[in-house]
Amino acid sequence: MQMAESLRIAIRALAANKLRSILTMLGTIIGVAAVLTLMSVGQGVEQYVTAQFSSIGTNLLFIVPGQLSDGPPAQRVPGSSTLTLSDANAIAEPNRIPDVAAVAPEIIGQAQVSRGRRSLSLQVSGTTPDYAIARSWAPSMGSFIGATDVPDRARVAALGFRAYQRLFEPGEYPINQTIQIDGVIFRVIGVMEEKGGSGFGNLDELVFVPFTTAQDRLFRRRTTSGDYRVSVIYVSVQTADAMRQVQEDITLLLRARHNISYLNEDDFSVINQADLISIFGDILGALTLFLGAIAGISLLVGGIGIMNIMLVSVTERTREIGLRKAVGARRRDILGQFLLEAVTLSFTGGLLGIAIGVAGAQAISRLQEGFAAVVTLDVVLISILFSLAVGLFFGIYPAHRASRLNPIDALRYE
Repeated sequence: MQMAESLRIAIRALAANKLRSILTMLGTIIGVAAVLTLMSVGQGVEQYVTAQFSSIGTNLLFIVPGQLSDGPPAQRVPGSSTLTLSDANAIAEPNRIPDVAAVAPEIIGQAQVSRGRRSLSLQVSGTTPDYAIARSWAPSMGSFIGATDVPDRARVAALGFRAYQRLFEPGEYPINQTIQIDGVIFRVIGVMEEKGGSGFGNLDELVFVPFTTAQDRLFRRRTTSGDYRVSVIYVSVQTADAMRQVQEDITLLLRARHNISYLNEDDFSVINQADLISIFGDILGALTLFLGAIAGISLLVGGIGIMNIMLVSVTERTREIGLRKAVGARRRDILGQFLLEAVTLSFTGGLLGIAIGVAGAQAISRLQEGFAAVVTLDVVLISILFSLAVGLFFGIYPAHRASRLNPIDALRYE
């Protein structure tokens, strides 16, 4: 029997019971839609997280006080930092670690920022000019902290984009305007490009001032020897290939400066940005596969529905099968006919599921600004091939049963 004729008969048989066919396909439709949506959203989340990490700077190392097991730096007691400005200056010396591109110490604290009648509780970052280089972040208006602002302890501030919007009227030019930080007057010298919020905090809410100004006028966090404490040190490395070596060199340097002999006594952590991206990518990839596998269960349920309805169809069409065998149809013709009907059900359901899955992925993308689900060709192909495989697998038994019917008994069946 020709394939085209078999397909025509299959479509006619399924069309004869439209509602039953649609309900049978429903399991496949839901399964394919769920798999496609979850896989696409999972890949989108991976790209979103990678983009968020990349937006904080390229080839970046984070040096934070304490071990990571002690908890996030933001949750530790202010003033307890084991990192100092001298540590940052030592790392920045080119004869010690030559592959370093920029080193930016940062001290962060909460402060009351006001202008006129507007008063906001914002995070204030005391840092150096190299911060903009390390974080790959430039001002959209004015300038960032200058080379002379740190030694001069200048009372100047650069605003994150959101902080500027909240402190100033729409369209108002902020450069050379004044604001107050904990009652101290600062002159606005710049507004940073908009970064957007993320799981790493909303950088647009930050207010940047010179490191020394923040220490002397706002936070006053010093060691017993009088050195300035820092919350974190950002180190930008010249090339990605040198990241690992620079990380090891910084670790050895800080151990020597802090008189540390053993690894488990480290009072600091050097975090590699590439490692963070890789860890998050592995976790999200495993989670995506896990969610896809769970969604795939509904495909199996849909397959059971296909097998059930095909067994009913074999019973209903017993006389038809006997008649075809009587006029010369072979077992493989009957087997192929019913397999084709099962595959047609699953394939049609798969196509409808893909359409719904793509629509669902796009709908989820609109829930988060900057996030986009990734519908790739391989995910679509996997979904449709899996639905075909389900139809083929669960259609084998009904088709085999139909092909083994005795033509005489089938013709006498009522």
